[in-house]
Amino acid sequence: MFLRLVADSFGRRPRHKLLTGAALALGMGVATAALSVSLDVGDRLAKEFRSLGANLIVTPQADSLPLEIGGVDYRPVNAGAYLPEADLPKLKTIFWHNNIIAFAPVFEMRTEVSRFSLDRHFGSKFQVNMIGTWVSHSLKLPDGAQFVTGVEKTNPWWKVEGRWFQENGEATCVVGRNLARKMDLRAGDTFFIHQDSGQKPGELPNVYEGKTVLGVVGILETGGAEDDAVIVPLKTVQAIAKKSGQYRRLYVSALTKPEDAFAKRDPKTFTPAEYDKWFCTPYISSIAFQIQQELPGTDVRVIRRVAEGEGQILTRVRMLLWLVTGAALLAAALAVGASAAASVIERRTEIGLMKALGAGSGTVGFLLAAEQLLLAFVGGGIGYALGVILARLLGQKIFGAAPEPSLIVFFVVIALAAGVTLLGSALPLRRASRYQPASILRGE
Repeated sequence: MFLRLVADSFGRRPRHKLLTGAALALGMGVATAALSVSLDVGDRLAKEFRSLGANLIVTPQADSLPLEIGGVDYRPVNAGAYLPEADLPKLKTIFWHNNIIAFAPVFEMRTEVSRFSLDRHFGSKFQVNMIGTWVSHSLKLPDGAQFVTGVEKTNPWWKVEGRWFQENGEATCVVGRNLARKMDLRAGDTFFIHQDSGQKPGELPNVYEGKTVLGVVGILETGGAEDDAVIVPLKTVQAIAKKSGQYRRLYVSALTKPEDAFAKRDPKTFTPAEYDKWFCTPYISSIAFQIQQELPGTDVRVIRRVAEGEGQILTRVRMLLWLVTGAALLAAALAVGASAAASVIERRTEIGLMKALGAGSGTVGFLLAAEQLLLAFVGGGIGYALGVILARLLGQKIFGAAPEPSLIVFFVVIALAAGVTLLGSALPLRRASRYQPASILRGE
């Protein structure tokens, strides 16, 4: 009988029901879109942030005390100890190995170069930094898998006019834009490294009288110091510097969770439970700690200007989404409240009659609340469907990939619709429960 009364009442006054349902559907649609994007925004933005470059730098622990100003390391590039290249596969064995998306070792040295021609004519000499690193380097991991990484992934904003060098034994390089202008170099030109590599012909490609000749395959533009440098395969610098299998610095690009107050605490002060929570959360400090455990003799530091910038942007984007969700829910609650108040006023005589026939205030309130909840479920369901479409449009436009529909979001939206409806209807339902049947039936 109760269900019949609710269904019968729900079918009457379609205009009020339509307006209330439309308000709920729009509010829940915006909430669904915001929640769907918010759940997905962390991973999406973390991947987008990798275009900012590496967020961790690994150096030998035996180096002198770091001199860092504004996130830039000013230690001499050729000073201090070296690290073994053979340990690098261990990076993909840490707890958060899937979050390590790229890394690139760097060996930098100062050398002297000049234009080279087959008639043994050498042009003006230039003192430059020669940077050895990986490009599309295939690394065999301990589990037998292959992992392709390199500087083009840790520094994706670097632009090369031409192509990158290949690590297939060819003696090629890319030259910084400013240096190419000074030396009048273009793709296809060659230049001469004056420092004696100590190699014999055949041990290193293009060795000329014990020295190396490099062919230019691309012009590099970074907006940084690399515009005045020569970028070559890591093995080339190792051979010239006679430091086979070693490197000086390692840049790591990792997907991380923005650090909160908990993550900024000293791990030495954690309780065992807090330590497990910190270790099992992809904070930048946690990943740095795990890398330092796997690579002995290293000092792993966070590039703060990158990591903190990521955290601030992600926090602000999420805050914006929550504000939009809150505004949508508030608007839906106000619309439901106005519609419920109008409905109670129109049904004043009906309510008085029910009370005169013996229905208590609780029964009347429960009946009206059940009608509103039924409307909330219908409006919430329609709103979820609209929100999924809106979330796909937003995700495609902003991130290039739409978030997948989530069953958790569906139940949350239905619960929000019910809560908003009851909250908006609370005052009108309370007023209805206080109506006195005698005065209503007398027409007062």
